[in-house]
This record gives sequence, C-alpha cells and structure tokens, in this order.
Amino acid sequence: MIVAGARALKDSDLVLVGVGLPQLAAMLARKTHAPNLRIALEIGIIDPAPIDTPVGIADPRLWHQAEFMGGTLDVLGSILQRGRVNVGFLSGAQIDQYGNLNSSIVLNEAGKPRRINGSGGANDVASLAKETILIMRHERRRFVPQVHYVTSPGYLKGYHERTKIGLSGGGPKMVITNLCVFTFDQGTERMMLHSLHSGVTPEEVKANTGFQIDIPSDLKTTPIPTSEELDLLREVIDPKHVYIGKSN
Repeated sequence: MIVAGARALKDSDLVLVGVGLPQLAAMLARKTHAPNLRIALEIGIIDPAPIDTPVGIADPRLWHQAEFMGGTLDVLGSILQRGRVNVGFLSGAQIDQYGNLNSSIVLNEAGKPRRINGSGGANDVASLAKETILIMRHERRRFVPQVHYVTSPGYLKGYHERTKIGLSGGGPKMVITNLCVFTFDQGTERMMLHSLHSGVTPEEVKANTGFQIDIPSDLKTTPIPTSEELDLLREVIDPKHVYIGKSN
C-alpha cells in the first residue's frame, strides 16, 4: 500500500499528508524517484525530517529540521485554498463507490450511531486539492454503497456533480487498499478495479466490497515493491515498525 502510494507521487508535487501510511508513502517517494517532492501537514509543518517515527499529527518529532513551522491557517489557508496542493493523501472509516469518505459517524447493525474522529482538515483537502489519493484497509463494512455521512467529498453522486456544485479540487485519482488499486471511470465517476496485488483474485476483492465493481478487460497486477523500497521502509523510514507491522 505504501509503495503503491509513493509511486503515484511525482517529483514536482506538493502533497498534503496525514501521519501514518500517507506520510510514509511521501517520504519513500522523496527518497527514491521524487527528491524534490514537498510534504505539508495540516498542523502547519512543511518538509519535516523526523529522526524517529511520529505517531500523531501533533507529534513534536515532526518539528525536526522542518523547513517551515506555522499553523493550520498557513497550510489549509495560504497553501491549500490558493490551489497550490497537487495531491491530498486521505483515509477514512468508510468509502463508497464514488470515493466519498466518512470519518465522522457510522451505524451498527441495529442502526445505533458511533461517532469517530471527524474531519479535521480532510474536507478541505478533498474539496480543494488538485487530486486526492485515498488509502485504507479493504473490508466489506468499509467499502459500502453509500457512506453513512459524507465527511470528505469524492465525486458525490457521480456524473460530474462535484463540478456542478463548484468544488475546485479535482477529486479522487485512485484508491489503494491491501488487496488492490482502484481508479475512477471518467464518465460515471464510479470506482473501477485497476490492478490486483500479487496473489489476490477478483473474487476476493468482490467478497470484500459492498457494491458492484467494474473489472476492465486489461486488468493489471500491481508491481511488487523493490528490495530498495522495502529496505528504506524497514530500516530508514519506519525502523521501529510503528506502521508497517513486524511481519512485513
């Protein structure tokens, strides 16, 4: 998941990330094919160089050798709202077939609501970044026909609705999961399968998805990580395996 996210970033990008897999992907990209990548965090940090793996968006370890230390208004206002963020890297508790994210409230089988962390800056990022990359674990309860609450807009109900209501950001580019990579149909703006990770079958993806998915005739296999990428993740970027797990 991290490697697929890193490879989707370009050398000239300014990417707004959260702590966790998005930040690891951005750091990996900068240490491989994108040395000029700029990394921003919504708390007001630009291009941090932590010597230990941060565990939260306000972790002081992110201050180390940062090129800029400001506040939320600097990043979400002066940078994001001016249209300067190329990629927003987001996740959530739920996602639907049009890439809408829910990180606010979910309903259990009895219909009882459970409130979770909410938007933070995610709605701003999803609305205003030139494109977004979404990354999350692939489970049927997370990939639903319609999210219980739209925290961060994807393509709303599809068919160019986000353009019609005036959102300036371009919307989701891809969804990366532990099973596959999705992209979006340019007409309907529905999620469609782009590539399967090694060893994963279309049936496995279907079984873990709560809505019908389109499978193209030219379905690809996600390129596997190189030994260099794995070494960087395990030994340099996340040596204590805070995010990548002990068994990976």
